[in-house]
Amino acid sequence: MSKEYLKLKNVRKVYKSKGIGKEIKETIAVNDISLDIYKAETLAVVGESGSGKTTLGKGILNIDPFISGDVFVEGNEKSLTKMSKKELAEVYSKMQIIFQDPYSSLNPRMSALDIVMEALHKEDKETAKKKALEILEFVGISNEDALKLSNAFSGGQRQRIGIARAVVTKPDFILCDEPTSALDASTQAQVINLLKDLQKKFSLTYLFISHNLGVVEYIADRIAVMYRGNLVELGTTEQIMKNPQHVYTKRLLNSMPIIDPVRARKMFEEFEVSAEEIVITGTEKFEEVEEGHFVLK
Repeated sequence: MSKEYLKLKNVRKVYKSKGIGKEIKETIAVNDISLDIYKAETLAVVGESGSGKTTLGKGILNIDPFISGDVFVEGNEKSLTKMSKKELAEVYSKMQIIFQDPYSSLNPRMSALDIVMEALHKEDKETAKKKALEILEFVGISNEDALKLSNAFSGGQRQRIGIARAVVTKPDFILCDEPTSALDASTQAQVINLLKDLQKKFSLTYLFISHNLGVVEYIADRIAVMYRGNLVELGTTEQIMKNPQHVYTKRLLNSMPIIDPVRARKMFEEFEVSAEEIVITGTEKFEEVEEGHFVLK
């Protein structure tokens, strides 16, 4: 396995809200998760809405900080949670995000070129323009189209612009926050292929957040499965897709739309599970069931 790029140790995130009367309700979004992300890999984090997968990603980028635990980045012995603002700025200059909604994430009053150049604000104008045009062309936006306002583009093209903006600074790590969920199936495939090409070209490390196991199966090296803030299973894509161990993972696989009726029937027969509620008491342990394959038991 490649060298670790990120190491999470016992990270936790709790949201508090006002309940009835003076009662304060706590919702555990990320529950004591420890996880390694390897350099130049794609680790997908999957789970239903509310599972904590996006909160995990935003915690890593300090958009919505964890309340406890440690995050270590390659080359740093100090946890991000204990760094100064100056130290954090240096680390996060090598991290970017690709947002879920290609419509709201781009300024409609700016051209594609200006949007990408904005990420290069430390460069002189001519250098920034050259780099922006080069990456836009690589993602499929011509020099001529780069001058158009972002609202002139389709959803797929807008996402390509968002990807170009994230990649142009040559980061080490990109959080892909459901980057294909707002796109149709054919456009999803194009964007996934583009992300894979960029990863190969720039040795990028992806944390890919998704609820779509069909997409994840195609792009991920490993898959982490989350349920109600807990990491319940972790393994290679093949291990998770072909030999799921946790009941929740099996349910996710059973709910995955599959065009091939033979494969669909085979998965249903192999992974059929009861409809009983999944209960996590907190006494379970994350155990290795085969090399590199872990499950909460």
